[in-house]
Amino acid sequence: MIKRRDFLISTGLALGALAIAPSFAFAAKKKSIGIQLWTLRDTLPKDVKGVLELVRKAGFNEVETFGYSVDKGFFGTSVTDFKSILDDNGLKATSNHFDFNLMIKNGSTDLVQNYIETANQLGSNYITVPYIVSELRGTTADDYKKLALHINKVGELCKAGGLKLAYHNHDFEFTKFGSTNGYEILLNETDKNLVDFEMDLYWVVRAGHDPLELFKEHPGRFKMWHVKDMDKVNPDFNAQIGTGTIDFKAIFAQAELSGMKRFFLEHESNYIPNPIESAAASYNYIKNNLI
Repeated sequence: MIKRRDFLISTGLALGALAIAPSFAFAAKKKSIGIQLWTLRDTLPKDVKGVLELVRKAGFNEVETFGYSVDKGFFGTSVTDFKSILDDNGLKATSNHFDFNLMIKNGSTDLVQNYIETANQLGSNYITVPYIVSELRGTTADDYKKLALHINKVGELCKAGGLKLAYHNHDFEFTKFGSTNGYEILLNETDKNLVDFEMDLYWVVRAGHDPLELFKEHPGRFKMWHVKDMDKVNPDFNAQIGTGTIDFKAIFAQAELSGMKRFFLEHESNYIPNPIESAAASYNYIKNNLI
């Protein structure tokens, strides 16, 4: 099984019903249900066309990409052909996870310009920073402040290219530095006009934090979410949405406060069942219970 990190290196909780209803209806209704294609990482590289057809049949109409290579496009499928397959299935790649580790390492923005061209060719809204390797993100508060400077620089390039930049978290960003942590530093040191955040709800909860508190502290900053549940027995495992421990109804009720414009279902590398069937089951739960 491909592991995301190895891949990137190598290429108020409960509210009263009356209080919830207006915010919930306004914020979540008519939202598209997207899928981060990493969920289908074992099959997508082998059959891009076939897997995207299954994504469409499951009900999704937005995708978030991963795995782009300047030389090979998306798993050997050119950007032009990939866009054509998406169009044929009524899918839009609204966000793209691209690898920024090399840019942060050597300071070159050549690759960023290629990402911008690719995202615009796909008709995307966002370029997203998915994961920074440990040796580049550092181990101190100052390291995270330097990382924020890099992110702002990319945000400027994205804005000039007609796109928006987002930062996707894991759990390591919540490493404490005195009274703060890496995630708070990134939120405070990045320019709100240049950088949005794609909150991975699972990783926030897994790190021992409350998404709703972050919404209150940084309203409107989390324009995208990753939606995946936490297994009731082993928190290291994901679960189909609605079968785990995360209270998504309370979270979706505060979508407006968060600033959420779109979200992507994701089952990560610690997820066991059949990927497309599990994704379809999670899609149905979201459609019937959350939006």
